[in-house]
Amino acid sequence: MTSPDSGAGRAHVVGLGLIGASLARALVERGWSVSGWDLDPAVRAAARDATLIDGDAVDSGTSLVVVAVPAGAVVEVVRDSLAQLGERDAIVTDVAGVKGSIVAALDDARFLGGHPMAGSEQRGLAGARADLFQGCTWVLTPTTRTRPETYGRLHGILRDLGANVVAVPAPDHDRLVAVASHVPHLLAGALMNEADHAAQQDAVLLQLAAGGFRDMTRVAAGDPRIWPDILMENRDAIVPALRSLSDRLARVGDALEAGDPSLVTRDLQSAAHARRQLPGRALDPASLRYLRVAVTDRPGVLAAVTVAASELLVNIYDIEIAHGIEGASGTLLLAVDADRADVLHDALRERGFTVSPA
Repeated sequence: MTSPDSGAGRAHVVGLGLIGASLARALVERGWSVSGWDLDPAVRAAARDATLIDGDAVDSGTSLVVVAVPAGAVVEVVRDSLAQLGERDAIVTDVAGVKGSIVAALDDARFLGGHPMAGSEQRGLAGARADLFQGCTWVLTPTTRTRPETYGRLHGILRDLGANVVAVPAPDHDRLVAVASHVPHLLAGALMNEADHAAQQDAVLLQLAAGGFRDMTRVAAGDPRIWPDILMENRDAIVPALRSLSDRLARVGDALEAGDPSLVTRDLQSAAHARRQLPGRALDPASLRYLRVAVTDRPGVLAAVTVAASELLVNIYDIEIAHGIEGASGTLLLAVDADRADVLHDALRERGFTVSPA
């Protein structure tokens, strides 16, 4: 019988910008030893001086590699990392904001794509924070190649960092994150640029910027260097989302021009209702129930369970894998929010799984 262990080990982080350095700092605080690499030797030296890393190469003890480089470089760096690992049974993941093309290009079972929905106005190594991932949503993209042990181990590590882990197929991730992250960033930039342009004639405008404006444009202060790569990689999902948003704004503009308040009122009312329905950032770990899910050793079974949970907004707080003696079957022990346990129980049974309370 085996189970995932979120305990400390040795990790290697490639790319020591805000996300990579924050991850290194968080792991070090939890007892991990961390090596790291960055193209900039000054960054590597600063990371070493800050005791974030103790070396710059994958070694025989490395059990986790995190690739935190621009999206367009992820595939090459992951392949290089896997080659450095040789035949060792380690986990390799990434943090890129686009997943479809990356996951499709990598067929090694040790790779499990990821994306932490976290960030800061601070930039680079100097902005690194160990608590950056507390309460954030961290997307994992399991496939038919993903082994339960790989998912369970990485899930445990990320939960230990304070993240809420969800599983989403890579193509769905790109379509959904276009609306949830990429378009909002472009919208924040456009709004900030429009205000700045108007302020050229009326300097007092920016002094009038209240909380709503500052909230909406906060992400525009982030590092602009990382975004073109992400946006170009995900343009097939972003462009339709931008067109749809443009159409929505045009309808509101037409209603205002026509002096018709009904559409504007309905639009604001539906938005207010939708905003109140957003799930909370964290659930109470003290209110958990456990489900046992019998699984067979077949491709995609782990992805089917974890993606179903994410689609139903059921947060898996912990996942344990117990293998059957014969090696062809086993059990997933899932710790989930008590209020949503029955929803997941029924949904998994409808999908053909044998599920029982633990």
